[in-house]
Amino acid sequence: MADETRLDEGDANPGFALPDSTGAIVRPEDFAGSRLVVYFYPAAFTPGCTTEACDFRDNLASLQAAGVAVVGISPDTVERLAEWREAEQLPFPLLSDEDHAVAEAWGAWGTKVVGGEERVGLIRSTFVLGPDGTVESAEYRVDPNGHVGRLRAQLAAVR
Repeated sequence: MADETRLDEGDANPGFALPDSTGAIVRPEDFAGSRLVVYFYPAAFTPGCTTEACDFRDNLASLQAAGVAVVGISPDTVERLAEWREAEQLPFPLLSDEDHAVAEAWGAWGTKVVGGEERVGLIRSTFVLGPDGTVESAEYRVDPNGHVGRLRAQLAAVR
């Protein structure tokens, strides 16, 4: 189980090659030379995921001005991501990891507690990759409320 897999600062990223909401394949290498926020979220159209995605949307210009790109990854289908991207006007890539193999490789799939019940599923997680693709930071079990503000402060501190 991915509960035992955790990435740390300085690790090489496990990579991914996933379809976005248009079906185009996206890889970390597509962002070489820039810092990249890779965030994993459980499901489109849910309250916490929408809060987090809209927070990234609303802060994207300042992140991009600082040389930071953003991609979101979930087990949703490409079609579901396309609907959500349009509904919320999300201007960054949303990637489909339906078999959750990428989430497992990044340590973002495992046991979690939802509504007091233990389940296996996607663990809300955020990673910052440096321009060379190595992991600058890894955060698991992220609270979506205020997350982007905390992340922006962290990014500014390690510039």
